Amino acid sequence: MLSSTIIVTAVIVVVALAFDFINGFHDSANAIACSVSTRVLTLKQAVIMSAVMNFVGAFMNVKVAKTIGSGIVHADHITLKLIIAALLGAIIWNLITWYFGIPSSSSHALIGGLVGSAIVANHSVAVVNWSSLFTKVILWLVLSPVIGFFIGFVLMNIINFMLRNTRPATVSKIFSKAQILSAMTIALNHGGNDAQKSMGIITMALVSAGMIPEFAVPNWVKFSCALAMALGTSLGGKKIIKTMGSRMAKIAPVNGFTAEMGASAVIFSATMFNAPVSTTHIITGSIMGVGASKRLSAVRWAVAREIVTAWVLTIPISGLVAGATFLILNLI
Repeated sequence: MLSSTIIVTAVIVVVALAFDFINGFHDSANAIACSVSTRVLTLKQAVIMSAVMNFVGAFMNVKVAKTIGSGIVHADHITLKLIIAALLGAIIWNLITWYFGIPSSSSHALIGGLVGSAIVANHSVAVVNWSSLFTKVILWLVLSPVIGFFIGFVLMNIINFMLRNTRPATVSKIFSKAQILSAMTIALNHGGNDAQKSMGIITMALVSAGMIPEFAVPNWVKFSCALAMALGTSLGGKKIIKTMGSRMAKIAPVNGFTAEMGASAVIFSATMFNAPVSTTHIITGSIMGVGASKRLSAVRWAVAREIVTAWVLTIPISGLVAGATFLILNLI
């Protein structure tokens, strides 16, 4: 008969893959929103491309997985029940924001869930590695969209200057092709950063259950998370695509290319610094920067304010939901 530890660990693997699947259709919409909205790619083409690139990107490295699995909460205070509560808190918030078409961050929902369930489970805030949380998460939470905005703004002005004597029809023709490359690039980087979060959670559970001696992501975990995210991506996220691609600022292929390449550079840099960032936050900031390069009124700031509000609420609300979920699981 299987032990309770094995059963609970198996449940965590399933729930973590479910989170990765939801992350796929929730956050990947951000990666393809620009190319769909500018009609460079059809929704079907963009979804297939994004699914493939997300899968490939998941094998890039495991730096972010280590941050999630061993850098946020002190390892000796982690239990299997705590991990399940963290995942459920993140999933619930993801589903709420997806339903309302709000491009929030799956990454920060998971981190909020992990922090909230850990504090409730241990009745102490000392279980959280606050230094790592601040430098790897909170700092990037604030800086990454700002950097995305700045890069999008500057890069768009540079491109506008370089193309100032080029006919608009020629610009559209060139960047209709170039944007396919930029869409592939951001999808690749999304997979390279986001799929690692579930890898980190599953590996954390395996270490906690004593099934592996140290934090090292097994190959089957990498493959499973990559596949789950790719399958989730294949469902797309039409509501979020509409918010990102058209409600916030009107964009043409040249704008979409600039926003995607700027965001890709920021996500890649963060991954190299082991930081679990949000594709949502960064591409949003980049789109706003590109829009503002025309004029400030080109950005629909009311929509942007709604998105930023969701960003601020994500970590505390997912933490509260995860903490409540832990208490419920404890009673069961």
